[in-house]
Amino acid sequence: MEYMLLIYMDESQAAGIAPEQLEEHADAFGAYVRELMDRGVIRGGAPLQPQSVATTVKVRDGKTMTTDGPFLETKEGLAGFYLLDCKDLDEAIELAAKVPAAQVGSIEVRPVWQEMVDMVGKRLG
Repeated sequence: MEYMLLIYMDESQAAGIAPEQLEEHADAFGAYVRELMDRGVIRGGAPLQPQSVATTVKVRDGKTMTTDGPFLETKEGLAGFYLLDCKDLDEAIELAAKVPAAQVGSIEVRPVWQEMVDMVGKRLG
């Protein structure tokens, strides 16, 4: 079953991070992704730029509206994600606990809505 790991962090913690600390973070995440690859569970993932460069899109009555920034103002913002194919929720939680960012932020584990994926897939042939 596929699970999305949503990584939330306080963006103020990343402000002004020293280059050597950034290298340490890259090493930690590289080791984590290597484990995911070795286990054959990773389907995708990426770090995200700060909320300050986000654009929120809404369509109301056929009109597209955009707003600079995130939809919600929160202390913790979505900082990245992984899409994993795990045998069950327990494995997804185990892997979420290993995300290096879990030490300073939080990881939301959410199952992919497979029924909807299947319904859309049928329409695509």
